[in-house]
Amino acid sequence: MAPVVTIKKLARAALLSSLALVALVIVNGAASAHEVRPAIADVAIGAQSVEIEFALALEALIAEIDLTGIVDTDEAVGADRYDALRALPPEALLSELTAAFPRLAQSITLRAGETPLSANLERAEIPEIGDLELPRDSRIFLRADLPSDESAVIFGWDASNGPLIVRQVSGDQGYNDYLTNGDLSQPMPRSGVAAKSWIAEFVDYIKIGFEHIIPKGLDHILFVLGLFFFSLNLRPLLLQITAFTLAHTLTLALAIVGLVQVPAGIVEPLIAASIVFVAVENIVFKTLTPWRLPIVFGFGLLHGLGFASVLGDIGLDPARFATGLIGFNIGVEIGQLTVIAAAFLAVGLWLGKKPRYRTYVSNPASAAIAVVGAYWFVERVFL
Repeated sequence: MAPVVTIKKLARAALLSSLALVALVIVNGAASAHEVRPAIADVAIGAQSVEIEFALALEALIAEIDLTGIVDTDEAVGADRYDALRALPPEALLSELTAAFPRLAQSITLRAGETPLSANLERAEIPEIGDLELPRDSRIFLRADLPSDESAVIFGWDASNGPLIVRQVSGDQGYNDYLTNGDLSQPMPRSGVAAKSWIAEFVDYIKIGFEHIIPKGLDHILFVLGLFFFSLNLRPLLLQITAFTLAHTLTLALAIVGLVQVPAGIVEPLIAASIVFVAVENIVFKTLTPWRLPIVFGFGLLHGLGFASVLGDIGLDPARFATGLIGFNIGVEIGQLTVIAAAFLAVGLWLGKKPRYRTYVSNPASAAIAVVGAYWFVERVFL
């Protein structure tokens, strides 16, 4: 009787885990409108003034939400205020911004050398109320007068405002920086652009790539888990991961240089469909089919287009294109391998050699993944 009890317990645990996975991911998927995304600041430095154009979710800053270390605004104090602001028409939100700007200005660090600069709110562009399930990206324009000493400009903001992408372009030169934890930009000169060592830039892009998988890439995580649950044998797993990696690296590079462009409205539903496919095939087939690797490669091409949207926002220094691209890919791969390692330690190591692992663990987990992917597909196409 002992083996029967063990199997029943195993089945119960697998079922509960699968249901928990479905609930957790659907809740997180539905909260995509509240995802914390980095603000983007384009800095233009002239002879007499510096102008900064922000693209950001303005409501989070007005609501005084502390975005330090969180992925979703629902996790923060002030989430109700944030949701209420998102439902305001542009004129009302502009009034809220005008009232809150003196406080917001205190959270911005802007100086020329050691001289603090006072930034003025010049104007704002706030879109009309749209789908409340999607974030509203506003633009605000700041300006500050510069002293006549030719000192370089340093810029950043408090960690509580969340991550910040700083971009400076001068001619064919570019400087991009991904600032977190209240870090400041490199000194940006009045002619040319800021300098940053290739090693520091390389490490930054590794971090960005990793964060795009963990914790922000829930759809990519589920796809990788779908590959994991197909088989615990090393050869099929390595073949699939290799095909997926080669494919998303290819389309990521092509998309960044502008040779391939596919609207997100097409890419995102297809990524959800790819999750459904690999999960269902896990249940239907026990061995590696002839079409599995080509299809995984094809899905990797789609996921690469999804990754490209991240680098498209951040930008790549043209002089260090390869550095940023390779660093980002390394970060993505570290994130994917971390997911696989965590799944192996949580499931494969303890249950992988059980006689009915496929029946009571792999199939239920794959079914849960398929349900989530199907939910996302419907949401992204019809809702």
